[in-house]
Amino acid sequence: MSADWLDYGYAALVASGGIVGYAKAGSVPSLAAGLLFGGLAGLGAYKQSQDPKDIWLSLFASGTLTAVMGMRFYNSRKFMPAGLIAGASLLMVGKLGLQMMEKPLQP
Repeated sequence: MSADWLDYGYAALVASGGIVGYAKAGSVPSLAAGLLFGGLAGLGAYKQSQDPKDIWLSLFASGTLTAVMGMRFYNSRKFMPAGLIAGASLLMVGKLGLQMMEKPLQP
């Protein structure tokens, strides 16, 4: 079972976004949300590396971020950070959706 580096990279992007938000603006909610959802995405990536069909935690984290950051991007029209995270999250939801539709390999 190999690690899915794209999922780990997404988790790092989300967590680092929260850290940058705190460093630039002193935003504690940004730090908390970034670390929480980055941690959930990282845990989801780990669970997927153990069982490729165990995508539910990753889907929850990326789906929630798609909705929340998508709304923030829609209202503010600012790409950074809301548009970037919304776009990356939407891509993750699409990737996970494709994984859900894959047929199991026949022996």
